[in-house]
Amino acid sequence: MNFDLTPEQQLIQDSVARFVNEHYSLEQRQKTIRSKTGFSAEHWATMGDLGWRGLVLPEDLGGFGGNQLDTMLVMEQFGKGMVVEPLLPSSVIAGGAIARSDNTHLQSTYLPLALAGDQHLAFAWAEPQGRFDLFNISTTARLQDGHYVLNGHKSMVTNGATAAAWVVSARVAGEQMDDKGIVLLVVEQDTPGINIQGFATVDGGQAAELTFDNVHVSADNLLCDTETAAAHLQQAAVDGLLAYSAEAIGMMEVLYKDTASYTSEREQFDHPLAQFQVVQHRLVDMFMEYEQCKSLLYRATLETVQSGLEALPTVHALKYMIGKHGIFIAENAVQLHGGMGMTEELNIGHFLKRMLAIDAAFGNADYHLSKFADI
Repeated sequence: MNFDLTPEQQLIQDSVARFVNEHYSLEQRQKTIRSKTGFSAEHWATMGDLGWRGLVLPEDLGGFGGNQLDTMLVMEQFGKGMVVEPLLPSSVIAGGAIARSDNTHLQSTYLPLALAGDQHLAFAWAEPQGRFDLFNISTTARLQDGHYVLNGHKSMVTNGATAAAWVVSARVAGEQMDDKGIVLLVVEQDTPGINIQGFATVDGGQAAELTFDNVHVSADNLLCDTETAAAHLQQAAVDGLLAYSAEAIGMMEVLYKDTASYTSEREQFDHPLAQFQVVQHRLVDMFMEYEQCKSLLYRATLETVQSGLEALPTVHALKYMIGKHGIFIAENAVQLHGGMGMTEELNIGHFLKRMLAIDAAFGNADYHLSKFADI
């Protein structure tokens, strides 16, 4: 199989890599995450100008018509700098969900927020009792006089506090665990009855808890009805899983390369650490697990592009591998760097925190292992 990039894909990869190298030193990143929004408005505008925010959105809706392969190229480079701008929740997940719908009104109204300007979208699916289950939904939406009355609680909404609107999953029928009776709605932040509690996450990102108390949402903001919402929700999750996995691959590459470089320079007993056999074995393990995860990322991404949700078993396997081996590589990088591996001044500890957050995104390693076994 030919894994060579097309000239266009190579151009995208090179431009993103150059951006990360120039604007995402650890010092610059730490300054950015301490800002009010948790990301740089200047960087966010630049991503719109360069077309990255519309990379995977259809051409007839103002995007560039890319797919999950293009997202993979961007997110892998983002991982190397631990980029915090909300490209993933806004353009890939929420924007992708809106683009796949049949509601042209919502597309013309909200996709421009994902494409350009200073605003962005977010995806609100998780609930406190959900335990990673997409369909464990207690948030309700009751149709009344041309509006859906929304009540419930959404947890850990990535970049949710600063989003102009959210794609929200809610239940109109069925039991709490059913994959039927679900709808997707686009809800604007300034709608009365919404309580937003934003907070910083352990990895330097931003998230929010959303509480809906008799929130009236126009029926025109129905993104997907009960016939299509489950599939749309699952596809949005797959897009997110592949993107988070690609980000983790970029991080894993930096971790093992920086650790190999450090152990080649750091001396103990008048010899570089890398000359000790036990260290060599550990570095080989880190490299092999990185390569296995990268190969599985390519397979899962290509299968998704070609077959859609039929690739779900491979996606589950990928997220399990990312959770297990990504954390292994990060923890060993910290250990081989010694005490300085956990200092704020070195990027290694920050990579570990981000890897732990990625493991939990859309389900941790144990969850996806059980889903793979079920299939």
